[in-house]
Amino acid sequence: MFGNVGPVGAKNLSLDLEDLVQKYPVKIKGLIHVGAHYGQEYEIYQKLGIDNLIFFEPLRQNFEILKTHVGEKAKLFQLALGNENKKVKMYVESANNGMSSSILKPQRHLEQYPQIVFDQEEIVEMVKLDDFLFEKENYNFLTIDVQGYELEVLKGSRQTLTNISGILTEVNRDELYSNCVRVEHLDSFLKNFNFYRVETNWEGGTWGDAFYLKQ
Repeated sequence: MFGNVGPVGAKNLSLDLEDLVQKYPVKIKGLIHVGAHYGQEYEIYQKLGIDNLIFFEPLRQNFEILKTHVGEKAKLFQLALGNENKKVKMYVESANNGMSSSILKPQRHLEQYPQIVFDQEEIVEMVKLDDFLFEKENYNFLTIDVQGYELEVLKGSRQTLTNISGILTEVNRDELYSNCVRVEHLDSFLKNFNFYRVETNWEGGTWGDAFYLKQ
């Protein structure tokens, strides 16, 4: 997602969160980052003075690095998010440091980025955000980086969305992963909760980042 095939070890958002919070009326009091990888955005969150932080990262190796990078300064959970509470298989690659790994089977991704080979699998624990116990009123922003699985994450977060003011997520306009949600379907789902896409950057051509703001 953010940085599907960026430089090794890098994971850069094509939409700048600092610019977004200055441009739009959203004051982040707490942020939930789904698909945290190594926590590369942590320094940005610190710079913005966000005290309440939750990172979800399901892959074992990534989570160990995340713990080393972020330490005890945020709440870290080795979990995937979706619309069910169950164990699920992830398709894992190592050429891009696991940043392209997904619960969904890679499709067009294999053609667009042939250098990234999904040569491993890992069983991870998946939960619904709505069923996860935390002080939801202290968190009003979502960052989602889950390689085409965004809609399932949001379906499992319907109650949580009542407290959310902004969402920064990767979006797709082609089937990079099998049955991945397209941006227009994400727009339609989030419109039911009064979220509208106000910024989009198609950095990857077939994929990019989008910012949704609650009206």
